[in-house]
Amino acid sequence: MKKIRCNHLDQISECAKFVIDLSRHSPVWVFQGAMGAGKTTLIKAIASEMGVVDIVHSPTYGLVNEYEDLKGNSYYHFDFYRIEDLMEAVDMGVEEYFDSGKYCWIEWPEKIEGLLPEEFMKISIREVDRDIREICIMKQTNGGSK
Repeated sequence: MKKIRCNHLDQISECAKFVIDLSRHSPVWVFQGAMGAGKTTLIKAIASEMGVVDIVHSPTYGLVNEYEDLKGNSYYHFDFYRIEDLMEAVDMGVEEYFDSGKYCWIEWPEKIEGLLPEEFMKISIREVDRDIREICIMKQTNGGSK
């Protein structure tokens, strides 16, 4: 597990680069943290650093947003906060997204835990103080971590 401390929003780009460097090899990234911890803010910064040209916002009502970079590569951003039944995710084809090999950024992954792939990157965000966040990044495999 690797940790980084974001002491102010001005440092979010550097934090995003750190997350990207550690997670680049895995297409599925899950973001965990309390409401307001900064999951969407970090995903916006990651998308920007990866060259995404679309406006990034939480797909709370549509469950998934697709973004593109200048090269036409697709990125998928999921928000399962409002999901009430695992079948909603199955019916939308979430497993096909995960198997696509394209980057999938997932907020509220605990709502679809049984559908997550065997291996993914887990990015946990913890609010330390009003402007300070601790970000932990680890590779997750079969219920374990590395």
